[in-house]
Amino acid sequence: MVQDDSVNKPNSHSETANHRLNQVAGHLKPPSSNRKRQRKPKEATLPADWSDVLSQISTLQSVARTPPTSNPGYIRQKNAGKLWVRERIDALLDAGSFHEVGSVSGAINWKPIKDSPVREEVNSFVPSNNVQGFGLVGGRKVLFTADDFSLRAGHADGATASKTVYMEKLSLDLRLPIVKLVDGSSGGGSVTTIRKDGWSYIPPMPGFKEVVRQLDLGIPNVGAILGPAIGLGAARVTSCHFSVMAEDVGALFNAGPAVVAKATFEEGLSASELGGPGVHCVNGTIDNMAADEKGCFKQIRRFLSYVPDCGLNELPPVEESNDPIDRDVSALRTFVPRRRQRGYAMLRIIETVVDQDSFFCIGPGWGDTAIVGLGKLAGRPVGVIANNPEVQSGATDALSAQKMMKHLNLCDVFNLPVIQFVDCPGYAVGTTAERNATMKWGVELGKAYFCTTVPLFNVIVRKCYGVAGGIMTDCRDPHNQVAWPSMESGSLPLAGGVEASHSRELREAGEKAPELYKKLLDEYTRLQNPVRTAAAFGVAEVVDPLDTRKMLCEWTMHAYKVKLPERLRDRQSGRIHPVFR
Repeated sequence: MVQDDSVNKPNSHSETANHRLNQVAGHLKPPSSNRKRQRKPKEATLPADWSDVLSQISTLQSVARTPPTSNPGYIRQKNAGKLWVRERIDALLDAGSFHEVGSVSGAINWKPIKDSPVREEVNSFVPSNNVQGFGLVGGRKVLFTADDFSLRAGHADGATASKTVYMEKLSLDLRLPIVKLVDGSSGGGSVTTIRKDGWSYIPPMPGFKEVVRQLDLGIPNVGAILGPAIGLGAARVTSCHFSVMAEDVGALFNAGPAVVAKATFEEGLSASELGGPGVHCVNGTIDNMAADEKGCFKQIRRFLSYVPDCGLNELPPVEESNDPIDRDVSALRTFVPRRRQRGYAMLRIIETVVDQDSFFCIGPGWGDTAIVGLGKLAGRPVGVIANNPEVQSGATDALSAQKMMKHLNLCDVFNLPVIQFVDCPGYAVGTTAERNATMKWGVELGKAYFCTTVPLFNVIVRKCYGVAGGIMTDCRDPHNQVAWPSMESGSLPLAGGVEASHSRELREAGEKAPELYKKLLDEYTRLQNPVRTAAAFGVAEVVDPLDTRKMLCEWTMHAYKVKLPERLRDRQSGRIHPVFR
């Protein structure tokens, strides 16, 4: 017979209900008067104002900001004639404007506090070897990173690696310039990282994607080499829009003398011999050289005065100029000699035309058949590109093509109108020019001219020949250009061109060849009269050189009023995409 369990169910439910009622009743009983209230021991009481935590922060900040005069690395730094990292910051930034980010980052050794399981105090502290933050340069807010070579020579195993990456991302997010003071590997690795981690890693490149984005957006990246820049440190500065090296202490290399001695058997090299300014300020790796660290900071401040905080959103900063646009520049009439074979100082022409004392030369030590830099016209920043007739008659060679190309791209991302002073006899010729791939780099320069869209004005000072001259002057439609009375132009310079085109006639002339050559040369010289070119509308206008400054100032003011605001809208809408390469 099967037992019916349903008989027992009411009793089961009753017991459950009674049990729950007893539980509730127990909770509702008043506390026993005999039970004593327990208090937490006083030792566990923490300050209500958080002064314990704030005191620790203050202690760590004090350690980081105090020169470690007994530290061997600090002593070595000072004996080398170099500034300490925080001395550099004071020299670069406007007084009192430094706001540090990551002020207590570093390696802390903690010591427990007796009788307190939740409290501890700082036993020792080694600050991060990269100091960074915000500050003002000429009244403008910038971000910066600064290596402390006195601590592990700037290697990543002596720093908090995420700090530098954070600042790169912050610069991109806030659209603010970033200045990089490099002394060491700037967060790069060393072999000791393998020992510390216990394994060997594939080298990452955190932050470099952000750097490339900054460069293309026209967020100023400025770097200074204030010691040995190695590996990642060298790459960080070389990638910048503008870079400068201290002549007395700076050097840059892929690997230091010790590694080079093992790899290439070049022994006994000093840092300067391997990668000092005599190497990298003449091959284009670094733009400029300064006598010392303070000279570097002066050039950084000056460069920043020409460029916006972000080319995507802003035009270059305009200031009121005390230099009249109709200042007397009649001396320009005599700068170019009548004899075509003679050189002259193009730099004098540039400095006479732009606002007084406003020309800032970039890359004076390399690619010296060209002159590039920044200047101002009626207080408005402009880029300047010119051929240099004092070196190889101004012919475009491989290095000068690279220099002009970089400067064009720089002006493009910063919305800087370009003024060109043209005296181009063509590409450099000869075996050296061919070995250095002059045509390759000349074509790359041509791509830059036709890919950039920033407004450009040409002043044809004298020669304009061949492909090299053509890409400089025919890269905008319509042209904004004028010629001086000294202009001469064509496919080839007459010297050499006459022989090439009339070789058979000259050969058949025999002894009368010199007389025939002179006759032909005189004829072509007569036909090259710039008035003939203007009459055929081959050039819009041949102008009196003394009108050049006023004309360029008026064109620049119009560009800032009309053309550049249009260009900003085009960038923001995605119609144009300037790049810095």
